[in-house]
Amino acid sequence: MDETEWLAERFEQHRSRLRAVAYRMLGSRTEADDAVQDAWLRLSRSDAGQIGNLEGWLTTVVARECLHMLRSRRHRREDSFAAQLPDPIVVPDADLDPEQEALLADSVGLALLVVLDRLNPAERLAFVLHDMFELPFDEIAGIVGRTPAATRQLASRARRRVNGAEIRLPDPDLARQRRVVDAFYAAARAGDFDALVQILDPDVVLSTDYGPGGRPAVIRGASAVAKLARAPRGGRLHPVLVNGALGVVITLDGQPLAILVFTVADDKIVAIDGIREPGRVRRAAAVLAGSGASPSVTSPASEGSKS
Repeated sequence: MDETEWLAERFEQHRSRLRAVAYRMLGSRTEADDAVQDAWLRLSRSDAGQIGNLEGWLTTVVARECLHMLRSRRHRREDSFAAQLPDPIVVPDADLDPEQEALLADSVGLALLVVLDRLNPAERLAFVLHDMFELPFDEIAGIVGRTPAATRQLASRARRRVNGAEIRLPDPDLARQRRVVDAFYAAARAGDFDALVQILDPDVVLSTDYGPGGRPAVIRGASAVAKLARAPRGGRLHPVLVNGALGVVITLDGQPLAILVFTVADDKIVAIDGIREPGRVRRAAAVLAGSGASPSVTSPASEGSKS
């Protein structure tokens, strides 16, 4: 084994963790992969013999690249929800192969990613590296260009904002989630408004990236969301896991249209996220095409994603 192969093998041992760090900081699989690839390029051009702690060195390189991307993003970001929407990690809702399990291990809930996206770049980096990956503030300080005490304050402010968002975590039991979501589909197909209201949490929130006029739409309350679930039939539902939660990719006339993601807690649907940004939906559909997954029956719930 020559030096390049040896170095590549050592890098691969850290790739999964580096990708998880980058995804949590950026909320984008594509950008996360770019940051990790940048770390490899920098490593391949460095004197690896002079690197004492390879994992720490690579994490620092990835974190600095992510910080640069976050700052650039804030300068160019348009005032639209679609620009801020996290990139979902989608795998078929079936037996997972090792690669799919690794993808899910990298993911966190979409709701948390949305909250993280509201932090400024330095706060997000400090929170992710310290609270999620347990890096000491002395190491993070050098990345963000602050003192350790100031870096601790960055993470503290971020933590208060994350905790204040009161994110509802999904039930960890997927079988229990499926029973609730299946009941939702059954009620939607039957047009049973009362049953839908019973399945939905009274304060359920339906969020979509494209609403009327291309703007984001947020609908609150069981009655309002139940009315949308009774919309006309048309789409086909392909069950998937989205960042570890139950979801569906919706196709219409064979073309990918949208993704729905359900957050189920205490046997109620507390949130439904609709994603219609074409690039993200196409990538999700490509996952299904590669898996050979078959669609379920037509459901009126599909049209509700058009809100």
